[in-house]
Amino acid sequence: MKNASLILNVVLTIAVAVLYYLHFKGPQSETAPVTSAPAEAKGKAIVYVNVDSLLNKYDFFKDTQKVLESKRFQLENDIASKGRNLQNKVAFFQQRAATMTQEQGRATEASLQKEQQDILAYRDRAAQNLALEEQTKNKELYDEIYNYLKKINAQNKYEFVLGYTKGGGILFANPEADQTKTILDGLNKEYQARQTKK
Repeated sequence: MKNASLILNVVLTIAVAVLYYLHFKGPQSETAPVTSAPAEAKGKAIVYVNVDSLLNKYDFFKDTQKVLESKRFQLENDIASKGRNLQNKVAFFQQRAATMTQEQGRATEASLQKEQQDILAYRDRAAQNLALEEQTKNKELYDEIYNYLKKINAQNKYEFVLGYTKGGGILFANPEADQTKTILDGLNKEYQARQTKK
């Protein structure tokens, strides 16, 4: 969960940087810079999203976590089952070792070692595949949030959308600037609409 929170913080920071760049990128004139201050300075809208709440309540993230946890649990059970099966074979080998010829004993021992190596290789491949899938899902999460923020920013014209976590880089955030519920409701509404279409 902490890892996902860190990932989401990075994602939101990147999203804010891109929005900032896009906002100021507009056409640039080659006229001399104006040195006098404008008659009326308008404050820039800076809002924040509570990242922990977003992760805990965003249906896409919750559904993704359930799927990944299920796969992790299934993998652990599968490896444990293979391990128990190997242990049983080793125990059976140890019981029969006295009645085997030296050549049979070496062949059986080599076979058991190969099976152990195969189980370890399977575990490593499966863990790597699961990590890649988790990375892909985190990218999807980032894309979902970024695209939604970009879309609503066309209406709201936020200068920054910060990711707030307790103990994070932002020491204080005015609750009036908290847009977590609004953004979360919009994200969940879009996610539910996509799920209904499936």
